[in-house]
Amino acid sequence: MTVLLTRSDVRRLLEIDAALGALRAGFTAERPPVDALRVRTDLPLVGSSATALLPGLIDGIPAYTVKVNAKFPGAVPALRGLLCLHSIEDGALLAVMDSAEVTAWRTGLSAALATDVLAPRGADTLGVIGAGAQAWMVVRGLAALRRHDSVVVCDLAADRARDFAAQAEALTRAPAQVVATPRQVAAAAATVVVATWAREPLLDAPDVPPGGHVTSLGADEPGKRELSAELLRRATLVVDDVPLSLRMGAVGNAGLDEEAVAATLAQVLRGEHPGRSGAGELTVYAPVGLPWQDLALAWICYEAALTDDGGTRLDFLS
Repeated sequence: MTVLLTRSDVRRLLEIDAALGALRAGFTAERPPVDALRVRTDLPLVGSSATALLPGLIDGIPAYTVKVNAKFPGAVPALRGLLCLHSIEDGALLAVMDSAEVTAWRTGLSAALATDVLAPRGADTLGVIGAGAQAWMVVRGLAALRRHDSVVVCDLAADRARDFAAQAEALTRAPAQVVATPRQVAAAAATVVVATWAREPLLDAPDVPPGGHVTSLGADEPGKRELSAELLRRATLVVDDVPLSLRMGAVGNAGLDEEAVAATLAQVLRGEHPGRSGAGELTVYAPVGLPWQDLALAWICYEAALTDDGGTRLDFLS
């Protein structure tokens, strides 16, 4: 029997602390001896694409995932698709769930983990460039990990920025304001989260003060760039996967090579790399997204659905 989980089901079944714990465990776990694949192709509408991620594997979880997403920047939501959870023993289809909600959670909360370990310590201003679902999940994750004194937000849509700022203020209990440009965000905030569709850099090296941190989530496909090559070159740059970042992430899209990468987030979380080592150091986290992250949260949803009889049951073999 297969469990079908809608977006509202996934949202109900996931919980911030448990999801953060599952992702942290996934980053520090031994990787299975299977190469993960991320296959994508452009679609006729400018900016649209189809992507498949497989297999999501984590040592100790008796399942794997296959995810298929469609990205259409002009649509609401912009990301749509399905995540299939299969038994690792016989391939049985255990669950099918909305992929957009899982993707937002795993991307945003993985970024929150990275931001927490790389950003300067102590309460300060949190900056957000791009007031969308992924940035909101980073803010939610960070609220569970550390405190910020204030929040500053910038978005192409002023009303969306205002709504985001109001939600952030309610969540963090810190004052939040809207500014007009990405540079104003970087000038005001020690920690900056960028989550946009940009194809030209929004921030350059002089825009980010010494000792700051930037998490850039938008450079996850060929041609997408949020940070300049010089900013990446000057920073202690951490990624989630080096070959993937070279092929379709921030490093390759900026014309840089693997020498620009200081470490992976897994190496930092395992204590194999210090991450930030000085008060005046500039750090950047620029992930692409990995299939095992989908499994970490899909498994939580599946087990929770079995416990509370959530979702809809369907026998695909009948």
